[in-house]
Amino acid sequence: MSKVKIALIGAGLRGQNYVDYALAHPDEMEVVAVADPNLDRRDRLMQRHGVDERLGYDDWRELLAQPKLADAVLICTQDKMHFEPTMMALDAGYHVLLEKPMSPDPQECLEMGAKAQQSGLIFSICHVLRYTNFFRTVKRLLAEGQIGQLMSIQHNENVGYWHQAHSFVRGNWRNAEESSPMILAKSCHDMDILLWLAGDDCTRLSSFGSLSYFNASNAPEGAPKRCTDGCPVADECLYYAPNVYLGDSESWMAAAISDDPSPEARLKALQEGPYGRCVYHCDNNVVDHQVVNMEFANEVTAVFTMSAFTQECNRTLKLMGTKGEIRAAMEKNEIELIRFGSLAPEKISLELPGGHAGHGGGDYGLMSDFIGLVKSGGSGGDSLTSAAKSVQSHMMAFAAETSRLEKRVIELAAFSG
Repeated sequence: MSKVKIALIGAGLRGQNYVDYALAHPDEMEVVAVADPNLDRRDRLMQRHGVDERLGYDDWRELLAQPKLADAVLICTQDKMHFEPTMMALDAGYHVLLEKPMSPDPQECLEMGAKAQQSGLIFSICHVLRYTNFFRTVKRLLAEGQIGQLMSIQHNENVGYWHQAHSFVRGNWRNAEESSPMILAKSCHDMDILLWLAGDDCTRLSSFGSLSYFNASNAPEGAPKRCTDGCPVADECLYYAPNVYLGDSESWMAAAISDDPSPEARLKALQEGPYGRCVYHCDNNVVDHQVVNMEFANEVTAVFTMSAFTQECNRTLKLMGTKGEIRAAMEKNEIELIRFGSLAPEKISLELPGGHAGHGGGDYGLMSDFIGLVKSGGSGGDSLTSAAKSVQSHMMAFAAETSRLEKRVIELAAFSG
């Protein structure tokens, strides 16, 4: 196979990022069909990739109803729209790369995992963190025994106050009933990476957290439901929508509110759409801070903390072993290796990825792996993020949300059984 032909279902920001791999590596991959109900967005992506206008579809069902158009399908729709196109694409003989989370329904995750085992096709999940040089290096240091036997992990996902407000207060992932719980929508990446680093099954966990700040009880006096309706604290509010979205039209947040980047279109979006609402008067119900405590079958323990209340949007972690520690900051691409008894730590500074390498290079690492597997027909080995592997980390996220709501420790074997 000279190059892999890809059909894209869902031409939003994530889908665009993944298929742009074809522009950087035209000898490996070609986009040949696109399905998205938004005509402007679909047309722009098709023009960018030179897709035949006859192979653009309003609905993914139309695309999958055609005789097989490509080698593989990328499914980058909203969370609740993953299951049906995935199962249909596998039935049609397509290899599948599915955006995370697999589904907000645990039963659908289990069914997709079973389908992955049965199909004989490549079915990978976009857990891009495993493909970063950063996490690969941490995993290698553990495998080499650089800190002895791993005992404990502390992992922080610093969401960033501004990112929380955009995506999880005003945006598509604000309401668990419409999308997914926060621990799944934002942090199934982190459940997956903890499972990978710990190196064994998660046996039990507990979780605590709540929506404490982004609610009506914290609204400034006189604040209207929409920022553009004359907010009395506009000059001092961190979340005043015109300040956030009407400045840099190149920012990904500005691009998310309107397909038309003009100031007029973005202002109209704030006046009429969800991103112009006061962050204290939205219909959000996902948490703004949460912790998860985990125990693994090999007796490794881990604590994961997710918080909106940080300046930066990044991940930091500490791994503690019998002979040393690893301290690391993903966005800085910095790892510190501390060996007990040594005079000074060893500092490892990884090269920062350039170009369009989103998620610390993980987006393109994922695409390279997937394309290679499709080219080899699966003979090149198993995916680092196969659906079969991803089911367990998804079940950890579901169990964490159940623990948070029911205030009890969850045994994973019984929960997933």
